[in-house]
This record gives sequence, structure tokens and C-alpha cells, in this order.
Amino acid sequence: MKMFDIVSQKLNDSRKIVFVTGAGISQESGIPTFRGKDGHWRKHDPMRLASIDAFYDDPKLVWEWYEDRRKNILAAKPNEGHFAISKMEKFRDVVVLTQNIDGLHQRSGSTNVLELHGSIIRIKCTVCNFTANITKNFESLPPKCGCGNMLRPDVVWFGEALPQDIWKNAIKEASICDIMIIAGTSLAVSPANTLPLYAKQNGATLIEVNPEKTVMSNEMDLSIQATSANALPKMLSILKKII
Repeated sequence: MKMFDIVSQKLNDSRKIVFVTGAGISQESGIPTFRGKDGHWRKHDPMRLASIDAFYDDPKLVWEWYEDRRKNILAAKPNEGHFAISKMEKFRDVVVLTQNIDGLHQRSGSTNVLELHGSIIRIKCTVCNFTANITKNFESLPPKCGCGNMLRPDVVWFGEALPQDIWKNAIKEASICDIMIIAGTSLAVSPANTLPLYAKQNGATLIEVNPEKTVMSNEMDLSIQATSANALPKMLSILKKII
């Protein structure tokens, strides 16, 4: 049986689909990945900049990096992979658990998105409970909260825990899906790499969509070596034919 014949059968039997997405799907919109060859910024290693230690060592530098990233992200557009996921909502109960902070899923029309690692268009205070969307450019960096303390991007940095309410909801959604599609991520980061385990405990089918094999490939029921922009529209077409 051909790969997409198996996918068609699984989609036909499904009611709830959970997507777990990562940097690969956004890379197809021109957003560089941390780990890719184009990931460095002004000769700085993003893996080092994305930490609480780096922020307190040089908050202006970290903010300059995030402002540069935010401008690039706002200039980017969702690709066919993003749009395919959002359009699947017409046919199935669809939830997106994303490790991306770029908001491209929402901009493509997805209505049920859990941002595991936060959002680059939000800020929060380093001391009080203030949070807000970024609606204009800052007059100076680092920006200050009304309470007088520094503001930071509302993202999860290396070494920080995920927001517990978001993570609990992610586990809940993973635990009740019929199909989990892991797209554009090698799931190298904990705890997101445990989400397929919760799905599998419910008997869900695990489908990986990635141009290359990953450390998780052997754990998948199906591994499709293709980009999200290529494979996900095909799955959407299958769903349209089922209805």
C-alpha cells in the first residue's frame, strides 16, 4: 500500500487531529532556524542569546536580536503548510501545539493554537505580572515596565519551564487525539518531545512530516520525508474527498 493510501485510511477514521510543529515549517516561510547554517546573528550564537543569563548580562543586545527577529517574522507570510492546517478545521477537530513563536499559524487562520514557547509579539515584566502585545516600536532598549523594571520578550528561553497552563492543555489535547502529525520538528527539545508518548497511550497514529529522518522517525507509525508545504496540502485534499 502506498504511503498516502495509508494516510488516507487513517484520516478517514479520525475525528481529532493534533499537530506538533517546529522551526521547519516556519523555515519554509523564510524564517531561519536556530540550528541551521543561517541561524547566526551578527556573529552571535542564538543558542546563547536565548537565555535568561544572556538577558541579564546584556539586555540591550538580546533585545536588539529579538527586535530584528520580530521585524523579519512580521515581514514573513504563512506558507502552504500553515494554510493546509488551518483549512483542515473545516473537516476535523484540529489543534496546533507549536514550538514556534512567530504567530504564523494564527495568521494563516488556525483558531486553536497553543504556543508552547510563547510569542515574539508579546512582552512581559521581569518582576510584576504585566503582559501585553507589542503594538509599536520601542523608544529605547531594553524597554521598561510601568513599575520601573525591565520588560522582556514573552518567550520561553533555554533552561526555563514552559507555562504550566499551556503545557497542561497540550498534554490534554495530545492525550485525546486520533492522529498526531509532527511537522517540521525533530522534537529534540524537552518536554515537547514527550507529546507523542501521550498520544500513543491513547492509541493515536503518529505521522512525521520532515524532509529528513529525525531521532523520532523510528517511533513513528508513518514517516513522510517531505516539506510541510508539500505534504500537508496533500492531506487536506484527502480530507476534502472524504467528506
